[in-house]
Amino acid sequence: MEENRKKSAAGVSSLVLGIISVLSGLFYYISLPSGILAIVLGAVSTKKTGSKLGKSGLIVGIIGVSICFFLYISMVIILWLAQNY
Repeated sequence: MEENRKKSAAGVSSLVLGIISVLSGLFYYISLPSGILAIVLGAVSTKKTGSKLGKSGLIVGIIGVSICFFLYISMVIILWLAQNY
């Protein structure tokens, strides 16, 4: 009973961390660690139990990390272009 609870807790925490990662995309020091943790916990939860919460946490974590990378790469390109003109 407790083992199932721990496994489902990993799925729920993965989803919560993924949502935090998406919402805090501008702040890399919050978004990247929470996104990476969401990916890891989602993969563990999905592999052990096949839970849908774990899979959705994995997907949302990947989206959060992708948003963070996209925003910072965009900012670097914009600053580089502004500096060259």
